[in-house]
Amino acid sequence: MQYNAPLTEMQFLLKDVFKASEVWQSVPALSEAIDMDTAAAILEEGAKITQNLIAPLNRDGDEEGVRFEQGRVLTPKGYREAYQTYAESGWVGLSGEPEYGGMGMPKMLGVLFDEMVYSASNAFALYGSLTAGAALCIAAHGEESLKQTYLPKLYSGEWSGAMDMTEPQSGSDLSQLRTKAVAQEDGSYRLTGSKIFITGGDHDLTDNVVHLVLAKLPDAPGGSRGISLFLVPKFKVNPDGSVGEANGVSCGAVEHKMGIKASATCVINFDDAEGFLVGRVNRGLVAMFTMMNYERLSIGIQGLGCGEAAYQLAVNYARERKQGKGSGRGLGGEADPIVVHGDVRRMLLEIASVTEAGRALSVYTGMQLDLAKLGAGEVQKQAATQVAMLTPLAKAFFTDKGLESTVAAQQVFGGHGYIREWGVEQLVRDVRIAQIYEGTNGIQALDLLGRKVLGDRGQALSQLKAQVTQELEGLGAPWQGYRTQLLALFDALLDKAAELGNSSTRNDAINSAATDYLHATGYAVYGWMWLKMVKAAEAGEMEPEFVARKGMLARYFFERQLPRADYHLQVIHQDPEVIMAMPNDWF
Repeated sequence: MQYNAPLTEMQFLLKDVFKASEVWQSVPALSEAIDMDTAAAILEEGAKITQNLIAPLNRDGDEEGVRFEQGRVLTPKGYREAYQTYAESGWVGLSGEPEYGGMGMPKMLGVLFDEMVYSASNAFALYGSLTAGAALCIAAHGEESLKQTYLPKLYSGEWSGAMDMTEPQSGSDLSQLRTKAVAQEDGSYRLTGSKIFITGGDHDLTDNVVHLVLAKLPDAPGGSRGISLFLVPKFKVNPDGSVGEANGVSCGAVEHKMGIKASATCVINFDDAEGFLVGRVNRGLVAMFTMMNYERLSIGIQGLGCGEAAYQLAVNYARERKQGKGSGRGLGGEADPIVVHGDVRRMLLEIASVTEAGRALSVYTGMQLDLAKLGAGEVQKQAATQVAMLTPLAKAFFTDKGLESTVAAQQVFGGHGYIREWGVEQLVRDVRIAQIYEGTNGIQALDLLGRKVLGDRGQALSQLKAQVTQELEGLGAPWQGYRTQLLALFDALLDKAAELGNSSTRNDAINSAATDYLHATGYAVYGWMWLKMVKAAEAGEMEPEFVARKGMLARYFFERQLPRADYHLQVIHQDPEVIMAMPNDWF
């Protein structure tokens, strides 16, 4: 698969839209670590490794898939060598803690590299993503001895990480976990149980796999309040830091999946395996969700990456494939490239307008993660509030739009889009999982509406609307009407939230409305991103064609995409009884 990282777009977002240099200089932990020249160099190197090393593995990896032979999980040909090069170049530890061997780069830069890797290969990206997430959790909640032992190896890519939550009877409802942990006299624990759907749970890319496992102590309280988090390596670690004997962690099977076939999705068994507490007893979900917030943004970016890769394939095909005569845009030959046809242009504009807005939101969310982690005072507090609200939105809306974008790109190809050799059907299959794992999109919607918007009676959303209002002052005259339209949408979101919060059937109303509310909010936030981009483009030093193209895409979004929010708000207004009335056994 051919892939070209959109470096100009990425640098525009950092430099012009979000003023990254000013943000980094305002944070002491980043002021000496990163500047725009360094960021540009990192992105350029990231483009090289994703375009030249990772993307060429994508299709063959999908065809071959992972194999489970005699208890061993084997990745496709070329994966081990590519991962070693990837790790040795420092990419796994890009945003890791410098004290333990990470590069310490800000997340608002890291999200752009994440997008490149997902665009190049979803399956390959997941190995590094889970490792970075595990390291993040250990850095935030682990004892110093755990940090010293595991973080350098994870950041270097010598070892990898996995997140072990799901069990056959316990998916979204973690209160039903059965994996047990028993305390030992030396302060360690012994874990017994089985986990399923464990991404990167076992493979041949690294010498050790470090599992972060949710389990319950024998005397733990019932429900989710009794869950603790443990670090359980596949192999024990010797006092000198080398890999030791087996630790009672084994792979029972690998799943045969619709997509991401080169990613090892495993059944992992723990048989009296030695583990170490991460965080506090019975507070495992608090620790795990440190990792989950970053992972949910990462999986959202999987949707963005697939949308970008699909767009590139579809545009190239539309420029070359000749069928029919265009109306008013024909080129004079026997047949015109299909890019001249209105419906094809519509599909390409659909993909581009949501992908570029999503990329902007990913950088903004990454910036808020940086400020929530490294900022101080009111800046840190406000950033943490925005992270809490934007994370479920980004995960769900990015991936919903990612699937829509890959399907639209497949449609551009016509019959060829259904054939494996063209590559776009793999993107449809690969991105589908992103709406499901790391918390289904329906659960993200419930989190956004029920906890993040109604949980504080709309204060966070009101503050966001005030910020949008302020930031969009001084827009050029052609954009004032769109600004008015956008602010009216934010007001409507606040009104609907109040209406739902005061409903006599509050729980049913929230459950019935949550997905539509998330989509309406997604369109509003994307509109904000588009007006930020056109404002920055017109005030900056970008090439005239770049500025003009941004304006055209923004117009398309406001005239053909944003009105869909009105539909979602209208649906929310309907009585939830139409959903809840049917008896269960009539389904």
